[in-house]
Amino acid sequence: MSKIKRAISVDEIEKMKFIELQLSPFFGKLLGSPERSGVWIVWGESFNGKTAFSLQLAKELTMSGKVFYNTLEEGARKSFQTAVINNNMKEVSRKFIIGNRESIENLKERLRKKKSPDIIFIDSIQYTGMTKKEYQSLKEEFSNKLFIFISHADGKNPKGALANFVKYDADIKIRVEGYKAMCLSRLGGDKEPYIIWAEGAAQYDFNLKQ
Repeated sequence: MSKIKRAISVDEIEKMKFIELQLSPFFGKLLGSPERSGVWIVWGESFNGKTAFSLQLAKELTMSGKVFYNTLEEGARKSFQTAVINNNMKEVSRKFIIGNRESIENLKERLRKKKSPDIIFIDSIQYTGMTKKEYQSLKEEFSNKLFIFISHADGKNPKGALANFVKYDADIKIRVEGYKAMCLSRLGGDKEPYIIWAEGAAQYDFNLKQ
């Protein structure tokens, strides 16, 4: 028989302190004032700027902690190397490390160590092989971490049952389309999209009008 957790009073919840992310004005407008824990999800079709946005976001989040970017799908290949160079990730190399197709079990071992990463990108969720139960277990064991899942898209939504489950569970949901990132957050934020690549976004909008 499981033990019932003690309920929390109004006074206790009001006095709780959370580690908030340090964000520049551009990302602050998009995301609001999120804490450095929980779950986010980013999704979009291929060739719409999803990887570029994820790296730009990762670079931003190094202001708030150590970032681990697990490139499960792509691996340490030339295409990912190009994205890393184009987004000048070398500027934050002391606080940004890359996982080369690191399994979820190996990731857990990494996160159990002292001074482990604070913020974890998993790209992509379709390559984790996780069930909903395993996802919940990961989130609960490392409740002090921020997990950001990158997902393929099926139309306007993430692709697959697990990705959709994470979307509804996530504190921040970001859809990428046409080199723009659009955010739905529980913590405020602007409804105006974040421009990932101005030239690409302008060309995408132009093509839509044709």
